[in-house]
Amino acid sequence: MPEVEKRPRTELRVVVRGKRKTERVIALLRDHGLEAEIVENDDDELVNIFETEWYKKTRAEMTPGDVLRIRRENAGLSQAALGEKIGSNRQNISAMERGRREIGRATAEKLAAALGQKPEEFQRRW
Repeated sequence: MPEVEKRPRTELRVVVRGKRKTERVIALLRDHGLEAEIVENDDDELVNIFETEWYKKTRAEMTPGDVLRIRRENAGLSQAALGEKIGSNRQNISAMERGRREIGRATAEKLAAALGQKPEEFQRRW
């Protein structure tokens, strides 16, 4: 019979203001295989998510295309709308998000201006 390793349960608590944003955070966590629920008025100690191992690991695994998709969706833009804003088209945005097209410096600067980010967000980290 295989051995089962018991691991301590780790809880990550995230405070998000705004119902729409909360639902998106819950969906993102569930997409990454994590259990997530909304708890109102929880008085437990809060932790800065950017300092958690989960966030650091997840962020390190993200590609520039992942970042682009998340930033675009958070801005409420379709691929076509973002393409229009930067003088490109939906197909190019899709290819960048899927990692089939590199995001060059000039394009990163246009994306950053359109989405209110830094150009480095959209370029590969080596």
